[in-house]
Amino acid sequence: MGKTRSAGARGKAPGAPAGTRGCRARPSANPFEVKVNRQKFQVLGRKTRHDVGLPGVSRARALQKRTQTLLKEYKERDKSNVFRDKRFGEYNSNISPEEKMMKRFALEQQRQHEKKSIYNLNEDEELTHYGQSLADIEKHNDIVDSDSDAEDRGVLSAELTAAHFGGGGGPLHKKTSQQQGEEGQQPKSRKELIEELIARSRQEKRERQAQREDALELTEKLDQDWKEIQTLLARKTPKSESRGGKEKPKPDAYDMMVRELGFEMKAPPSNRMKTEEELAQEERERLKCLEAERLRRMLGKEEDEHIKRPKHMSADDLSDGFVLDKDDRRLLSYKDGKMNVEEEPSGEASSSESEGEEGKGSSEGDPEESDGPDGPSGLESDVQSKDGSERTQEEQRPNPGERSTADDREAARAELPYMFAAPGSYEELKSLLSGRSMEEQLLVVERIQKCNHPSLAVGNKAKLEKLFGFLLEYVGDLATSDPPDLGGINKLVVQLYNLCQMFPEAASSAMKFVLRDAMHDMEGMVETTSRAAFPGLDVLIYLKIAGMLFPTSDFRHPVVTPALLCLSQLLTKCPIQSLQDVVKGLFVCCVFLDYVSLSQRFIPELINFLVGILYIAAPNRQSQGYTLVHPFRALGKNSELLLVSDEEATTTWHRRSLPLQWAGRLKAQTETEANHTRLSCLAMCLALVQRCVTVYGALPSFHDIVQPLRALLMEHLAARSCPPELQELSRSILTEMEKQPKHYRPLVCEKSKPVPLKLFTPRLVKVLEFGKKQGCTKEEQERKRLIHKHKREFKGAVREIRKDNQFLARMQLSEIMERDAERKRKVKQLFNSLATQEGEWKALKRKKFK
Repeated sequence: MGKTRSAGARGKAPGAPAGTRGCRARPSANPFEVKVNRQKFQVLGRKTRHDVGLPGVSRARALQKRTQTLLKEYKERDKSNVFRDKRFGEYNSNISPEEKMMKRFALEQQRQHEKKSIYNLNEDEELTHYGQSLADIEKHNDIVDSDSDAEDRGVLSAELTAAHFGGGGGPLHKKTSQQQGEEGQQPKSRKELIEELIARSRQEKRERQAQREDALELTEKLDQDWKEIQTLLARKTPKSESRGGKEKPKPDAYDMMVRELGFEMKAPPSNRMKTEEELAQEERERLKCLEAERLRRMLGKEEDEHIKRPKHMSADDLSDGFVLDKDDRRLLSYKDGKMNVEEEPSGEASSSESEGEEGKGSSEGDPEESDGPDGPSGLESDVQSKDGSERTQEEQRPNPGERSTADDREAARAELPYMFAAPGSYEELKSLLSGRSMEEQLLVVERIQKCNHPSLAVGNKAKLEKLFGFLLEYVGDLATSDPPDLGGINKLVVQLYNLCQMFPEAASSAMKFVLRDAMHDMEGMVETTSRAAFPGLDVLIYLKIAGMLFPTSDFRHPVVTPALLCLSQLLTKCPIQSLQDVVKGLFVCCVFLDYVSLSQRFIPELINFLVGILYIAAPNRQSQGYTLVHPFRALGKNSELLLVSDEEATTTWHRRSLPLQWAGRLKAQTETEANHTRLSCLAMCLALVQRCVTVYGALPSFHDIVQPLRALLMEHLAARSCPPELQELSRSILTEMEKQPKHYRPLVCEKSKPVPLKLFTPRLVKVLEFGKKQGCTKEEQERKRLIHKHKREFKGAVREIRKDNQFLARMQLSEIMERDAERKRKVKQLFNSLATQEGEWKALKRKKFK
């Protein structure tokens, strides 16, 4: 066995310091409650915390803290009453008791004298005298007479009672009898007393009135005296002194303008602008009235009688010749208690009756007048015969009124109607426009649009959409007619533009349909004859109208883009067979330039076609600097189509524009006229080249693009077979080409600094901390540290909340168990009392039966 320790050594803790031997030792922890956190390995220099823990002690502390805080809140969760001590300075030790009392008394007085309502301005403080309100004292409810006894205090006087309430033989009669007895007179009755009181009140009223009148007279006298004194006090400064002072500043331009604007007349309000639907409705009503007037004149009807037109009356007319035309009076009668007014007979009946009466009168007068040859009728027979012959002659002559009516009818028939229905087919439109001049045709189309505006009816929109397609077809018919009516087409474009603005989708569909048909026809011709021909004038005009109706500068457009493809196909697939094809090709080039004038889009087909036109017009072909492409050929039947070798035709030629009718049909020409046409085509080609130089001058590759054109122009100048005007035009084009700057530079190697060799220099990295956080910057380490701390605190908070919930659950369970135990105890007590009563009742019952 080992050595036994001494009692002192056993009583002292093993870890107690040497200096604590004399003091009382703290109780040592239970070794079974000590928890040692063993580390896997030791690290030098690391400070370790929580190596040894006391979970029992910490658990007891946490339970005690929750009992003092959380359990208290849980028990008071449904309680809202709190006792608060509002006494002033009760818990303030810096204030003396006397100061506390004085301050409390002041607050009490302030609370009593503060107004009950903040809106009652007439409420004043209530003043007291020995605890009694002064307002109650001023009412004199208890009048105390100093001469009277204490027993009579608070009793009304006999005189006051007699004067106000009558009395009836009480003290008033006693006193009056005593006074009368002393004076030796009879006492006054009640009536006499009242009359005396009334007389006294009237006397006081008269005195007050006299005082008021005296005060008014004194006031008026005082006012009069003040006016007299005021005239003496008022002193006006003379004009000389006022002028001697500061002069009035003159208003500047701004002040004058402000005053002028103040007096300027304001513009009256104008009527609002009418909407498009209202304007269309008014135009339709106007055309409707005009059409009704035209139909009336055409049928020869007179104006309505009920429409009264004002008659001209002079200024000196006194209306003294006013005569009633007829008797408008009616016969008034009563039938069955109702008023009955006799109706006026109609005009026809009255006229027939008058004619009948006249006929009867004449027939009755005939026997009286037909006496014989010696009578008055016989004497006047010759005169009557002469008058009859004159009447027949006058009847044969036309009446001037009837003649003017007939002329109005003819003019109304020849006049253009004002109301037109929208055509349902192209034949209806053609029937409306055929046989009329171009001005009338435009008027018809315009009136169709106005009478069938989309805002007037539901189906008018579809009708006008169809009208656009019908007008396009009509334009094609005008272009294919002999000769083509180009002036009418130019005027109809305005109506097409208006319809296109109203219905852009329908217009684009109709235009695409027309272009699709033209392309299908060209593709079919290529399949059958292996070559295509330039289309008719109608397709060319359709392409021109498409560029006028739709925007050509868009990058992609549903109508313009197919039109551009169609134009490019015409320039590349249609070979030149005659002068008419040259005219059509040049017209296509003009349309192409109109399309790309704003967007400046480069069209290679246009440049190739112009190069081919210049080639077939050049006399000396060196084939240097250019190459021909399809549809032109260097050698062939039409390779010299525009070549002019007649000097006489060159000298007699005058520059003029190419008529578009030549694209439709070229008439038979002589050799000189054909040469003039060739020179005109060449002049048009040079003009197009000049436009191309202007449009494409800003392109970086401009000089490379126009290189073939420059070579051909040099050949034309070298040959000197062209007229001087064309030579001058060629020189000006070459000069413009040379003036255009070059926008590109030759390709050279880019100059750059030599790349140095890589140097293997060691990279120095500052090691801030070892372990998992190595290689991070200071900011990143701080951020990671905060994230770690937040995560740790979050876990701790969740753990504490979980423990709080468990503690509350235990408290609730203990409350439930206590309530259940109390209930069981009470139930057991009730059962015991019931068992006792039952036993006593049974014992009493047994005792009765004995």
